[in-house]
Amino acid sequence: MSSQPIRDTFLPYGRQKIDDKDIQAVIDVLTSDYVTTGPEVVHFEQAVADYVGAKYAVAFSNGTAALHGACFAAGIGKGDEVITSPLTFVASANCVLYQQGVPIFADIDPQTYNIDPVQIEKHITKRTTAIIPVDFTGQPAELEQICEIARRHNLVVIEDAAHALGAVYRGERVGSISDMTMFSFHPVKHITSGEGGIITTNSEDYYQKLIQFRSHGITRSREQLENDHGPWYYEMQFLGFNYRMSDIQAALGRSQLNKLDEFISKRKQIIELYNQSFRDITGVQIPVQSSNTVSSWHLYILRIDSTKFDRREIFNAFLDNNIGVNVHYIPVYFQPYYQQLGYEKGLCPVAEEVYQTIITLPLFPSMAEKDVQDVITAVHHILN
Repeated sequence: MSSQPIRDTFLPYGRQKIDDKDIQAVIDVLTSDYVTTGPEVVHFEQAVADYVGAKYAVAFSNGTAALHGACFAAGIGKGDEVITSPLTFVASANCVLYQQGVPIFADIDPQTYNIDPVQIEKHITKRTTAIIPVDFTGQPAELEQICEIARRHNLVVIEDAAHALGAVYRGERVGSISDMTMFSFHPVKHITSGEGGIITTNSEDYYQKLIQFRSHGITRSREQLENDHGPWYYEMQFLGFNYRMSDIQAALGRSQLNKLDEFISKRKQIIELYNQSFRDITGVQIPVQSSNTVSSWHLYILRIDSTKFDRREIFNAFLDNNIGVNVHYIPVYFQPYYQQLGYEKGLCPVAEEVYQTIITLPLFPSMAEKDVQDVITAVHHILN
């Protein structure tokens, strides 16, 4: 292998794409009367709800806060069990802990890497309250089966679609299917508001609880007040949090939303080039897509044969060539904090095996043609 790296500059695995219209949208807010708790948040919420086909959307300061809000709205409390995937970012389970609930990890499908509905059913007990499926890499989980299981057992489905804005399941956009759906607007996601998250729902009850929860449990609604001392009066009716999104974030998010379809189209073009280039490499598996879904392609993950490749050496070889790879994700219950709570390795053998063999390649809409070719060259150089 040559000591000369393939690239002179570092290519990250993900990156936001900000243009002059995005910048102007933020400037417009900065020069307006409101930089927070103003009209731009409402405009952004309506735009997201309209895009995904949901009745309501409630914006939060970040995706984790949004998941926390959804767990509260679902009534998750002390000792309640919530089933989720182990192959996800820790927020998908931490949100349950915030409500003093108990995350239960169900194993994944070895092809799609999404939570396996059969495994969900096996973990349901009298204490199960909700299911949090994760749309891993942008491919929707098997929502029809999951929602059917939830109906039979009277469970709430909180879909973690942090990866899946713009994805489609059986002809319907993600965000309109589950009881509540969370999208993230972190800079590596499909669109960004800097930080930010949102819950979409068709339930007015959940909507009202989410609105109040993100602002200290306070309401000014005359219909909800227990007392009414005058137009200045408000009530804190339960312990909520300060999870509000600012108008600055919302303006950036709304401007970005206008370009979402363009961003997804660019991601799919890159995916096609990757798949075409990698499908015949021995010991390498390209992503598998379910026939029920249209992925929005947040991540592109290769699975490598652990008997042929040493993943640590492969990872370092990419970095040596200035290609920013990553691993998504370490199983949640591998984390020291979860080990302290009593979770042990071996809970989800499929997820654990998959974790040992996956590597994430760069994928974002501002990648130039040379960037894509550099990744392709590096993969063939390192894995062939």
